[in-house]
Amino acid sequence: MRKTFRYRLFPTKAQQTSMQKSLDACRWVYNKTLEVRRDAWQQRQESLSRYDTIRMLPGWKAEHSLLSDAYSQCLQEACTRVDLAFQHFFRRVKAGEKPGYPRFKGDRYKSFTYPQSGFNLSDNGSLRLSKIGKVRIKIHRPIKGEVKALTIRRDVLGNWYACFSCVVEPQFLSPCHRVIGVDVGLSHFATLSSGEHIPNPRFFRQDEKALAKAQGCLSKCEKGTPEYRKCKRVVQHIHHRVAGRRHNFAHQLSRRLVNEYQIIAMEDLNIQDMQNGNWRSINKSIADAAWRQFIDFTAYKAENAGRLSPRIDPGGTTQDCSGCGGIVPKDLSVRIHNCPHCGLILDRDHNAAINILARGMASIRLDR
Repeated sequence: MRKTFRYRLFPTKAQQTSMQKSLDACRWVYNKTLEVRRDAWQQRQESLSRYDTIRMLPGWKAEHSLLSDAYSQCLQEACTRVDLAFQHFFRRVKAGEKPGYPRFKGDRYKSFTYPQSGFNLSDNGSLRLSKIGKVRIKIHRPIKGEVKALTIRRDVLGNWYACFSCVVEPQFLSPCHRVIGVDVGLSHFATLSSGEHIPNPRFFRQDEKALAKAQGCLSKCEKGTPEYRKCKRVVQHIHHRVAGRRHNFAHQLSRRLVNEYQIIAMEDLNIQDMQNGNWRSINKSIADAAWRQFIDFTAYKAENAGRLSPRIDPGGTTQDCSGCGGIVPKDLSVRIHNCPHCGLILDRDHNAAINILARGMASIRLDR
């Protein structure tokens, strides 16, 4: 299986300039590739492949000197990214989903990749990158497995990271007999079928006032001025801090569940439909909770540890009684499940978590 090891880079100012030039060159190739493939279809009904666009690179490099600032395979990988974007586009069209035609990249293009060669990690704490030089790197944990590719990524604050994509063997944990169902929510981040409530940290809400103040300062500044750039960096720093805390919380909670339980049944939520549906009044809270991130983290950790993490249809898990199976309709304001059929009384999220576990166990038995 694939695993990514990320490390902080500490480039000099000259190296930062070289890395930015490589990033700009790859972004130019990405946009040019997308333009060529789009025009070929619109004008001649011709579908270009990844190899067709890669063969155009020598001509583009002869016309635009900026492309010489990037390693050749990094430019080829930019063509590959466009091809992958079209593959996903056609897959969504075939599945009847919202297609989402590939878009041109501006500031959203944050990384470039060495897919095979052009980099070398030395033992003295430096990473040699073609077209950039030896960059100081902080190796805070050993790299495991076979390195297949290296992605150089820049975050919104201008920090640079090296992300090694490695093929590693799964590290299975000792089997255990404990199973759990997880119901995510807003009053509590998650409720387990054991009855435990995981508090909702609400990281965005914690910094909402500071963010509003920083955005107010930004709106008063004229674009392009030093004051504007300073206020913009403050806004970016707050968003970066919130995202980091949310990311760390999801990692810690998912690791705990995978270490303690053999089977972790979770809901297969469609977050986008929830935000576009009747719950628009709580869109901000749904985004702040970041359930999808937590569910995905749990899934890949479970796979690596030899655990099972079935995802089930969440429909009716709140309305169904976990005691007798009867249907007990209730809206969001009703926080207690009180079954008139069997007399079961417990927290509504606890009831849903028990139903999620039951459905997850049933799906495993059916698969076998």
